Amino acid sequence: MLNVVLVEPEIPQNTGNIARTCACTATKLHLVKPLGFDVSEKALRRAGLDYWDKVEIVYYDNLDDFFRKNADGTFFYATTKADKAYTDVVYPDGCFILFGKETKGLPEDLIFAHYERAVRIPMYGALRSLNLSNSVAIILYEALRQHDFFGQK
Repeated sequence: MLNVVLVEPEIPQNTGNIARTCACTATKLHLVKPLGFDVSEKALRRAGLDYWDKVEIVYYDNLDDFFRKNADGTFFYATTKADKAYTDVVYPDGCFILFGKETKGLPEDLIFAHYERAVRIPMYGALRSLNLSNSVAIILYEALRQHDFFGQK
């Protein structure tokens, strides 16, 4: 199983799309607070997220809480600031792929403290970045491909 980590996600539609992708791929979703939206049952129903219960979601109070509870994990950091492409690394089973908030990405001190595990999606031109849910899908599916989709072809 793989793990997608959203650090302080701000846009509920992105998180909803990512949750659906995680549900369809048996990937655990980790949400690091603060969240920019309400995840109460009433809010989820109103948003039509009827698959929310089909994905395993773990919530954390902050990044310190996340790292404390997953101290033995292998982590990759998705960022536009990396030199290494997301296809240039091997994603071990059980690894955590971290993505930052839509407006700022991951904290720079975190990225540069672990730069050897920072990955980027190559892009043409001078645009800032891809949509968060698209970025998650691209990198997650590469990791799944490396594991032969865990037999779910």
